[in-house]
Amino acid sequence: MIQRNDLILILMVFVSIGIGIAFPEETSFLQPYPLYMMMTQLFLSFIKIDFSQVLRNLGRDAPFLLLMAFFKLIVAPVILFLMAQAFWPSYALPVLLLSGISTGVVAPFIADLLEASMVPVLVMVVVTSLFAPFTLPALVSLLAGQTLEISFLSMVEILSMVIFTPTVAVSLMRRFVPAALEKLEKVRYPVSVSFFALINIGIFSKYSSFFRQNPMELAGTLVVAFLVSIFCHGIGFAVAWRRKREERLAGAVSFAYVNSILVAAFTSEHFGPLAPALAAIYMFPFFGMIVPARIAGEIMK
Repeated sequence: MIQRNDLILILMVFVSIGIGIAFPEETSFLQPYPLYMMMTQLFLSFIKIDFSQVLRNLGRDAPFLLLMAFFKLIVAPVILFLMAQAFWPSYALPVLLLSGISTGVVAPFIADLLEASMVPVLVMVVVTSLFAPFTLPALVSLLAGQTLEISFLSMVEILSMVIFTPTVAVSLMRRFVPAALEKLEKVRYPVSVSFFALINIGIFSKYSSFFRQNPMELAGTLVVAFLVSIFCHGIGFAVAWRRKREERLAGAVSFAYVNSILVAAFTSEHFGPLAPALAAIYMFPFFGMIVPARIAGEIMK
């Protein structure tokens, strides 16, 4: 059931994580560039998308997408917060912050790897990024009695750069140089996985000292991170259960592949060590759950 591409991806993921953690100084030159490499990945993923068809289908799928966004931004974070509060209270707020953040900008690329429907994931990235600056602070205030500020303009700026730039680039190339896109399609997977590895190295080299600090304490955080990821995959599948296999996988991707590094950045000064720790360590299930999710998708056929 595990294919050659799965083995290549697993190897690339964990080797690149190891390189980033083991050689932070030597690989630090990659730290400023993960966002730009994500743009390249999305460009390669968008080669397969007919954006005119996307616009035609948006009205038909709007109720389903709004339901997904409601569960992603409200229902799932509340359930996870209450579960953590009951079984592991110190992680309740970190879990709320992580699960309530927007779908990650790299999620459409993950959808492509899993052969999921990319359009719902792309829409979820945009919708959740626009609403999370309002819904997440409200949940933090209501459930935890604390305050949180997320810049709406910053989210829009990131979206505009990371999502819309490759969208425009693909649309222009499809119109003026379609032959070039056909050539890129042939090398899309190896190039995408290579950029995946470089992104890992850039991210993990930045947080290398954090991962080396206290292995025993981090082990518990790693368990929580995987549990959050498994739950988010599950609820994403469940929300889209009556839909086609590709859309169920899209639900799982939209819920589980979140902007965890953004959480690590804005919680590091105001929410104690556990919130940024969980967000940073979530990178392990973020990459480690890709192949299990793909296998689950195969079982659904």
